[in-house]
Amino acid sequence: MFLALRELRFAKVRFGLMGAVVALIAVLMVMLSGLSVGLVRDGVSGLQNLPVTSFAFERGVQHDAAFSRSVVDVSAVDAWRSRPGVAEAAPYGNALINAKSDRGVDIDLALFGVAPDSFLSPEVSEGSRLNGPDGIVVAGTALDAGLRIGDTITVDRLGTKLRVIGATAGQDTFGHVDVAYVPLPAWQLIKAGVRQGGPVPEQATRDITAVAVRAEPGASVDLAAGDTAAGTESLTLEESYGASPGYTAETSTLQLIQGFLYAISALVVGAFFAVWAIQRRHEVAVLRAMGASRSWLLRDALTQAFLLLVAAVAVGAGIGVGLGSLITGGGVPFALSAPSVTAAAVGIVLLGLVGAGAAVARIASIDPATALGGNR
Repeated sequence: MFLALRELRFAKVRFGLMGAVVALIAVLMVMLSGLSVGLVRDGVSGLQNLPVTSFAFERGVQHDAAFSRSVVDVSAVDAWRSRPGVAEAAPYGNALINAKSDRGVDIDLALFGVAPDSFLSPEVSEGSRLNGPDGIVVAGTALDAGLRIGDTITVDRLGTKLRVIGATAGQDTFGHVDVAYVPLPAWQLIKAGVRQGGPVPEQATRDITAVAVRAEPGASVDLAAGDTAAGTESLTLEESYGASPGYTAETSTLQLIQGFLYAISALVVGAFFAVWAIQRRHEVAVLRAMGASRSWLLRDALTQAFLLLVAAVAVGAGIGVGLGSLITGGGVPFALSAPSVTAAAVGIVLLGLVGAGAAVARIASIDPATALGGNR
């Protein structure tokens, strides 16, 4: 009785080696999930932190480059404000710049042009909120990169000077670049390429990247109807992540690698139990001759696989979390997330059971007489 449990005790080396392989796969899955979460945060945390439900871009804009290609007239903001279900709508600008501080710190910034009195104006953990024509609020991670409250940065090629007056809490990045919130008029001049003190084209004061829309709590905004009225093309906040530089390619690559690891886990576990099933055919035949049902044998074998997988995955996940905690906060975009780690662990166990089940299904149909040599 309980052949599977007895085998776990008496074949410790075999099951230990198999468990070590599964544990290594679990370590890889935890590290990949942490890297995936870290890359997503590093790519779009600035967007994730915005209190926005959708963006209305230029009609016909290329979706994977909407933030860099879209140009919308500011009049579209009023059109969206009047739409049913819309709590607030505000102009939004997006541009990547190279700059240098007055203390000699070179830094790249993703400028988010927002109206200081709009719902897009960020809360600060240090300094003061957006005010004045040239004050900017930078991401907290920009302070780690060398900026300080009170620094003056100069935009390359334009000579535009901006003063750091505040910083947000935590990470605010877009396309792996720290975010800086800047008053919309200053952003419009930078986006139009107007040099410090140069003439300002009239159109420059009307152009924005998109209309940021926030729906009323529990309301559903008809984006298609709003786009028709405003002459725009909307993407939900989650859909807009794909317009961040490199976001789609990075996430797709990591998901593909994770998929292969899941498949490898199922194949490795399945191959092990396939060989194990052949080696234990005589013991199983004795159980069948004693009256064990096919379903009981299958449950017995799957219980063995389940115990092995759970123990190995628990050890591997623990090692992965330990290694990840050493990496988090360094130069690698890595972030541990309980849901992603749990999903990876559960996925390995479930797919491992599928592989084991497919391998040991032959046990359920074994003929006791044949297995015991009754045909001789």
